[in-house]
Amino acid sequence: MDTSPPVPPGEKEQGDKEPIYGGFTRFELELEFVQSLANPYYLNHLAAQKFLNKPEFVAYLSYLQYWSRPPYIKYLMYPGPTLRHLELLQQEQFRQDIISPDLVQRLVDDNMRAAIEWHRGEA
Repeated sequence: MDTSPPVPPGEKEQGDKEPIYGGFTRFELELEFVQSLANPYYLNHLAAQKFLNKPEFVAYLSYLQYWSRPPYIKYLMYPGPTLRHLELLQQEQFRQDIISPDLVQRLVDDNMRAAIEWHRGEA
């Protein structure tokens, strides 16, 4: 498996063809997955399904940290919660604790509060 980050759209030379997986590029698949990490309920689901206990999945989460750097970060729809949760998932304690409905609700509340504060700052 190629462990280098996929090349963002528009940055490949015309002759280079990125492999397609189920109709999508690796870039598209990884972007969709990393953005799903912004959802605390999804993190709870991953914990309930024991994915967060698997060393290969934890290694994949570590690999995905490339999304926090240019040029990748500009493609994230919700960079704040996405990258915050990706960083928290690097910690074993968080991966254990996210099974708790109380922690999930606290993350939901934090995300909502941040969105409201950001919106107020626009006005």
